Amino acid sequence: MLDKTAHNPRVTIIDFGTAGAFEPGKKLTMKYGTPYYIAPEVLKRSYDQKCDLWSCGVILYILLCGYPPFNGSRDDIIIKTVLAGKYSIDEPEWAEVSSEAKDLVSKLLCYNP
Repeated sequence: MLDKTAHNPRVTIIDFGTAGAFEPGKKLTMKYGTPYYIAPEVLKRSYDQKCDLWSCGVILYILLCGYPPFNGSRDDIIIKTVLAGKYSIDEPEWAEVSSEAKDLVSKLLCYNP
């Protein structure tokens, strides 16, 4: 988004391969994204900029434990797990992760943003 009214123009990139103009308050309907990182609302074709928070949550999850929260052997299986919205932070890899980091992950991976 190019904000022409500001003294310092700002550009917001939604997706590196599908950049376009973003209008606040308008829901987007095109299904873009990578299965591991795509938000459920994108799969349901009704989303806004909050879908990026989900993707940040997926990235943070991977950085903290070493594997994605929604996984599968094929894209359709990954998408099904994303749509279910269930993940775990009770695995052994999470034992040394702070409660604050776990809380942030749970707030970013919010199924209903």
